[in-house]
Amino acid sequence: MTSVTAAKGILKGASLPPAPFLSSVMQIEPQWIDYNGHLNMAYYNVMFDRAIDEMWLQIGIGPAYMKERHCSTFTAECHVRYLREVHLGDPVQVSVYLLGADEKRLHTFEELRHASEGWTSATSENLTLHIDMQARKVAPFPPDIRARAQAIVDSYAGVPRPEGIGRNVAMPSQK
Repeated sequence: MTSVTAAKGILKGASLPPAPFLSSVMQIEPQWIDYNGHLNMAYYNVMFDRAIDEMWLQIGIGPAYMKERHCSTFTAECHVRYLREVHLGDPVQVSVYLLGADEKRLHTFEELRHASEGWTSATSENLTLHIDMQARKVAPFPPDIRARAQAIVDSYAGVPRPEGIGRNVAMPSQK
């Protein structure tokens, strides 16, 4: 049995991640604090990305997938909202909602929360593309991965959708 076949079997029999998926608890690193004394905006994306990497393992599209099947994912679009400051020493955790999946794309919404107090610090809504790494082009997911992603989306059907999905960047009109 090849490692790809074994991985497919593991994913087929594996339970779905909880809805929403919860990342491991992360700590703010000292070098991420900016001159304003809070987490620099770039590092919110680092934590969102780490959480997505954890969830991608649940779908079966992590580093082994790239190595064995020569496919990966690229972020095509991202909208981050910064709602409340986090500081050095604050434990944080990311909730990831897989909102939609089709042949080539995944739509996610993430909430960065203070891990012990529960308040939301930031959100990130993303559109991710499936990439054939040999051609470096967008390509369809293999059927097993597509089915697993859709099963996760379907499992979220009864979960309330978080506030902020589908927001755009705009200034209020001045009348």
